[in-house]
Amino acid sequence: MLVQAAGFDPRDPEAAIAATARAVSNWGRWGEDDAVGTLNLIDDRARARAAALVRTGESISLSLPFDMDGPQKGWRRRTNPVHTMLDTGTDAEAGVQGFPHGIGGADDVIAMPLQCSTQWDGLGHIFDHGAAWNGRRAGDVVTSLGDGVTGIEHAASLVTGRGVLLDLGRHLRPDTGELEDGYAISAADLDACIAAQGATSAVGAGDIVVVRTGQLTRARRDGWGDYAGGAAPGLSFTTAPWLHARDIAAIATDTWGFEVRPNEFEPAFQPLHQVVIPHMGLTIGEMWDLDALAEACAASSRYEFLMVAAPLRITGAVGSPVNPIALL
Repeated sequence: MLVQAAGFDPRDPEAAIAATARAVSNWGRWGEDDAVGTLNLIDDRARARAAALVRTGESISLSLPFDMDGPQKGWRRRTNPVHTMLDTGTDAEAGVQGFPHGIGGADDVIAMPLQCSTQWDGLGHIFDHGAAWNGRRAGDVVTSLGDGVTGIEHAASLVTGRGVLLDLGRHLRPDTGELEDGYAISAADLDACIAAQGATSAVGAGDIVVVRTGQLTRARRDGWGDYAGGAAPGLSFTTAPWLHARDIAAIATDTWGFEVRPNEFEPAFQPLHQVVIPHMGLTIGEMWDLDALAEACAASSRYEFLMVAAPLRITGAVGSPVNPIALL
């Protein structure tokens, strides 16, 4: 077990979380008023360098469809999007819309949890023993009015930069391209994947890293099953120092929960989240569709690209739907 190899007792998540949080903390690094954490690492020069990576102009959406056929099963009231038409073409044909000179139209509304499909976790999404990002009290950050300090709207203009794909599914399981549920991706796995893919997948400061496990490929073929909340491949808790040392700006995976499930401690629930969001200030993405990107990167042997992945500017939200675009 990786946590044992790293010197952690799998029966003692409290001690492991506390020790790792101290080791990777970015509290105070960008000032006491900071609201965006590691997204500070994407500056204007980094965006300009990332724009220069566009060669063919190919544009690939990394988003799942936002519809009622999504992965959610209702856990903690997370449902799939409900799309309802308010005005339709049949209404226009019937002349019941009340508009003059024959004009008609269609309007619609959508109701959904903000984290029901492809999304970013904001910095107000996870707390550690009542502490939020940058050492604030959780209750001073998120109230019934929303996240008044680190709301996702602060990131709306920031998440454009160099994207890097690490295709762990293809690297570790070249026969299937899919890691099995419960596989904990280690720092050594990440380094080996980078070495195998070549120089264009080197990970450094300000990068937006996307990790493909292949679980979404399997869910698309076999059905959602327990994709939402069930067993999954994902990052090991022991990768927190790796993420911190490379100063990445954000990271996303093709899984529901980013980190390996079942988690590596007993009992535990998302301990890597508990470290990297409130202590490191790392923005995390989940349920990203990386399959088409993986095919394109493998065909060209280039694993870097311009990533444009702005969250919706929802005031006070602790997460946001996103349609990430990789420009090759």
